[in-house]
Amino acid sequence: MAGHRILRGPRRRSVEGLAVAAPDAGGPAMERGAGRAGDEPQDRHDGHDNEALPPDLRRLGNSLKRPGRSLAITGLFVLASFYTLYFCRSLLLPLVFAVLLSLLLSPAVRFLKRLHVPEPLGAGLVLLTLLGAVGFGVYELSGPAADWMQRAPQSMRAAEVKLRDLKRSMQRLGRATEQVENIANVDGAAGSRPPSMAVSVHSSPTLRERLFNQATDLVTDGVVMLILLFFLLASGDLFLRKLIRVLPRLEDKRRAVDIARQVERDISTYLGTITLLNLTLGAAAALAFTLIGVPNPLLFGAMVTITNFVPYLGPAINYGVLLMVGLLTFNTVPHMLAPAGVFLVLNVLESYVLSPLILGRRLTLNPVVLFIGLTFWGWMWGIVGAILAVPILAVFKIFCDHIEPLAPIGEFLGD
Repeated sequence: MAGHRILRGPRRRSVEGLAVAAPDAGGPAMERGAGRAGDEPQDRHDGHDNEALPPDLRRLGNSLKRPGRSLAITGLFVLASFYTLYFCRSLLLPLVFAVLLSLLLSPAVRFLKRLHVPEPLGAGLVLLTLLGAVGFGVYELSGPAADWMQRAPQSMRAAEVKLRDLKRSMQRLGRATEQVENIANVDGAAGSRPPSMAVSVHSSPTLRERLFNQATDLVTDGVVMLILLFFLLASGDLFLRKLIRVLPRLEDKRRAVDIARQVERDISTYLGTITLLNLTLGAAAALAFTLIGVPNPLLFGAMVTITNFVPYLGPAINYGVLLMVGLLTFNTVPHMLAPAGVFLVLNVLESYVLSPLILGRRLTLNPVVLFIGLTFWGWMWGIVGAILAVPILAVFKIFCDHIEPLAPIGEFLGD
């Protein structure tokens, strides 16, 4: 076989553009025999790469039953990992953001490399383009956002006038409830003295101090994330080359390169597709808001784009904000409901038509697992964890799909 002929000499072979050194033929006979014995099944497996093998739960069980492993030790390791994730979130959040963005932007750096642009220079150009786009968007949207904030008190008074009738009905209901409670508690309240209560006053930071501290932490994390992202993009295939060097057999090197390329391609495709879908949804929402007369449609289109990265919670926020915008902008009930109704139509089309059609079943997550993951990462890392929940679950599913013992987990995570 070709694999045997390569193992006989110390020649080098290129695997997916990476130089791979074959093991020395002068090594022990046992190692050469082990290499030959392991090549034939591997070649047969490589011949069926295009045919997806069904996930087998026994492979996962066998991997957990290997010598030195036990279910209890694995459970303790998982609990310790969750503990570390929770208490090291300030350190891990910039790292996770940088890794996800590197997977999203690495194809652009690789494309520039094919145009004979060095990887450090390509990484700098991609980062400058990204920062320029984000800065331009923030600059363009800061004016409308400031206007809405300045008009908030007057808008709330206008909304209170429109909701006056509803408020009166609620006040009548509240008075009736209080009267019923007073009648029920009249016997118990007679002759009783109110208990004395000790009140302690604790000084707490003001809202301005909290916002300043959060802004400082956000800027620090952003700077760390950008520096780490630059090094990840500029290093290219450095970590993959290191992995290839430490693997013993040529077939292991080939398989590591294949898995790494497939995982990177799938993750980059998924993240890029989700970003493109959310941008399309935001653009369509801004256009629809312009047609029905919503002020500052670009601001609310950007809001739809950003919040749509968070399933369930993001659309709920959009519905609430758009109902308030309709209430403050229009005077008739149908017009008040129009912004939220337009977003409802667009959200249904994106969620149930475009996303399944473009992503397909292979990259679609189970809704139950998605909700559990959203709750878990939101509890673990707050709002930022809720935003990262979908990319983290998608990356984990793609890894499980390409690693044979973990294929059953990937099957459970999929739709």
